[in-house]
Amino acid sequence: MATSKVPAADQTLAILAHLAAQRGPVPAATIAQALELPRSTVYHLLAVMQERGFVVHLPEERRYGLGIAAFELSSGFSRQQPLARLGGPLVAGLVDRLGESGHLAVLHGHDVLYLVEERAPRRPSLVTDVGVRLPAHLTATGRAMLAALPPAQLRALYPDRAAFAWRGAPNETGEWRYGRLKQVLQRVREAGWAAEDGEVTEGLASVGAVVLDHVGWPAAAIAVTYRADSDAAAHADEIAAAVRAAAAELSRRIGAAR
Repeated sequence: MATSKVPAADQTLAILAHLAAQRGPVPAATIAQALELPRSTVYHLLAVMQERGFVVHLPEERRYGLGIAAFELSSGFSRQQPLARLGGPLVAGLVDRLGESGHLAVLHGHDVLYLVEERAPRRPSLVTDVGVRLPAHLTATGRAMLAALPPAQLRALYPDRAAFAWRGAPNETGEWRYGRLKQVLQRVREAGWAAEDGEVTEGLASVGAVVLDHVGWPAAAIAVTYRADSDAAAHADEIAAAVRAAAAELSRRIGAAR
């Protein structure tokens, strides 16, 4: 671990971050080994965090997990909308620079939820207003985030064909299956950005890029939308590069791993 002027605080935060990155409660010895801390130190800090509700101890399993106080911190994070506050100026900058509309969304189940929407002057209205949900597999923001998920998590979101259903998709064509989704997401990983053309709104296309958090999880995605028959369509690569740069900057602002 890196040196700190306040080692106890640094070690406490490291333990909380480690627990947050696990898929379930873990033994204290595992925490000590992963963080290269003395076991006695880990036990003492866990005891304090347990008293304050940030950690729960499962005596039968001899493991520790996050407590209700940690959940309340997460809820506070959501209420303060830091993604929208930090991402809004970046999306606005994209819109000013490119002259096309932009938005920021987060993954919510197998939908995307839009947190920021910036419409460029003299550009068509979009369906991506703040608070709107759309199927993730049809959108550029959704595809960018889905491509960053572990295979097991992706499969859990799409266990069968019913997960792809969307009654409000008048322009959707073809049958969606898990195999087709995997092919689409593989192209996203190879390109480094996602695209859709007319799959949400006929005549409009979008490119999007993922925003990663400190553990490499897809926290959000930024996208730009333009008319598919406009000059912008011929410069999709350049638009994608600008979107990727904005997404990388937002990743840095929310503390993404370096």
